[in-house]
Amino acid sequence: MIRCALPDNDVGYTIITTTRISHVAEQAGGAYNMKPLSLNNSRKLLYRRIFGSGNKDNNETEEKCHKEMAEVSDRILKKCAGVPLAIITMASLLACKARNKMEWYEVYNSVGTGLENNLDVENMRKILSFSYYELPCYLRACLLYLSMFPEDYEIGKDRLIRMWIGEGFIQCEKVGKSLFELGESYFNELINRSMIQPIYDSKNDMISSCRVHDMVLDLIRSLSSEENFVTILSNMGGTSPSNTIRRLSLQNGQESHVMAQATWSLQHTRSVFVFPTSISPVLPLDYCRVLRVLDLEGCNLSQANSILKCLGNIHHLRYLGLRRTGISQLPEEIGNLQFLQILDVRRNNIFRLASRVVQLRKLMYLYIDRSTTVPNGIGNLTCLEQLSWLRINDSTRNIIQELGQLTELRQLSIELDKWNDKLLECLCKLQKMQELVITVRHGQRSIGRLDAWVAPRHLRVFQSPDNCWFSTLPAWVNPSLLPDLTFLSIDVRELHQVDLEILGRLPALRFLSLKMDNKNLGILAGFVVGAGAFPCLVTCYFCQFVWPVVFQQGAMPRVRELVIWRFYLREARGIACTDGSLDLGMGNLPSLQYVKADLRCDGAGKEEAEQAKAALTHAAQMHPNHPLHLIHITDHDYYKTLCRKLDRSRADVSPRMQ
Repeated sequence: MIRCALPDNDVGYTIITTTRISHVAEQAGGAYNMKPLSLNNSRKLLYRRIFGSGNKDNNETEEKCHKEMAEVSDRILKKCAGVPLAIITMASLLACKARNKMEWYEVYNSVGTGLENNLDVENMRKILSFSYYELPCYLRACLLYLSMFPEDYEIGKDRLIRMWIGEGFIQCEKVGKSLFELGESYFNELINRSMIQPIYDSKNDMISSCRVHDMVLDLIRSLSSEENFVTILSNMGGTSPSNTIRRLSLQNGQESHVMAQATWSLQHTRSVFVFPTSISPVLPLDYCRVLRVLDLEGCNLSQANSILKCLGNIHHLRYLGLRRTGISQLPEEIGNLQFLQILDVRRNNIFRLASRVVQLRKLMYLYIDRSTTVPNGIGNLTCLEQLSWLRINDSTRNIIQELGQLTELRQLSIELDKWNDKLLECLCKLQKMQELVITVRHGQRSIGRLDAWVAPRHLRVFQSPDNCWFSTLPAWVNPSLLPDLTFLSIDVRELHQVDLEILGRLPALRFLSLKMDNKNLGILAGFVVGAGAFPCLVTCYFCQFVWPVVFQQGAMPRVRELVIWRFYLREARGIACTDGSLDLGMGNLPSLQYVKADLRCDGAGKEEAEQAKAALTHAAQMHPNHPLHLIHITDHDYYKTLCRKLDRSRADVSPRMQ
């Protein structure tokens, strides 16, 4: 139809259409993701919409205004985050205001509250609301729930999905998919529709959290207020409490003051979210009989015994977030919460969980600290999908046997005081595992203990640092067997070139930490990372390599961080250039942003070590990206001498002083 409207001649045409939905753009072909305007261009757009352009007087006024109100205008532009629609709307608001800081700060403070009544703001909301009303019903509730969070708050992806689960927004539709996986698809769809802004983890370039643009937050707060979906109380104002509060968000306010307003209307509240405060929040939980989600992360509950005692009476609770609350124990009444699905008590002083936790048969996600031990009976929690951390010592050794009963586990972090051979048998039963972390304390080198384990096909994350060694690269580390593996931290006693090539073909690998122990195995060849190897890798750690690694043209096209730790220089002579300098081929890594190297000069001269350091430093400086680099030399013989001196000096110091 478009072609029919164009003249039929030899003139070429380019047709550009816009959409907020990434999937639509991909289907159309030639998708281009627009980047936000720079701060400088944002300023130009803002001032030209306010003052006009091309007029000398206007230019002088603009320059004067820029000097006087640079701070407030930059704050306003930060809210706009480079989005032209937001900048134009803000300019329309400011054009009607006097040219002084107070007036502009009033506009700045009003945006994001959902309460600004202005024709331009209403027009912007109408534009954005098209995207909102195009959402499926299940996504609308998930988006409106984001109005619980303060402005500019970084919202962790996993935490948000668990809240959606607790609220009941996620209903399992597909056989074989967990609620969390379905929640991830909801999260990704909101990103795909440009309703939330993704934040990427610098280590693996994967989405770890999100933010809500202030203009979108303004829209969803306005909609939440109209539908009585969320009530916000804070010392900055907020929405007016209605007779029925469905979801309550306390933000930076005096709880004793705002709760006095809300106490009478909490009987139907489903979610309570209190943002960090230095005082114990005053929460009348006795009124919250149908509460499903309670998140108090960062609040000081060390003296709030009344809140902890009331927890056992909230029988409908699904989500309980007590992270960083200063508590030292959970009440035994926690066992009354028979519908509880998510329990997070990390970063507290809890050394042992309440024994009745094992009665929570519907618990799916349990998050505790490494120092926290679980009671016997953990095998009763057959719905568990995520467990972090599980500590096994002499007093909790029997729990390993129970671990094999948790066949729904998809994520497990486990710490052993010493290796237990029964663990391997249990791990083989956990075929739904997607993320596995195993550490062994006390410096015990457990070589070959995991050699017989075969990873499940859907494994995405595997970490076995801290003395849990494989004899060689296991056979299951293979592109055809682990297509979804994104994060690998593994220690192998012996590595060959063919093993490095296998690792390089893993299609989804984004983070690699590879530690070797072949110092005395007589392997007399270096390693080469060839063209096309590690296509998605973002962060690379090579540790204790006896022979150096050389990067060829086309290798690791996306790697940003390269760390070569404990690189033994005595073997580096084999790849020296004709002039004797060391060349690892760092110039062939086009995305490199950070380089760190620890050069070990055991068996090499000090002068040779300095030459190697200078060569690597020069390579980093000559790289087109000018990556940040930290390259240093460690003389092991020097440290041995230093340690002997320290030992002699300690002998002359009293035990108490030591």
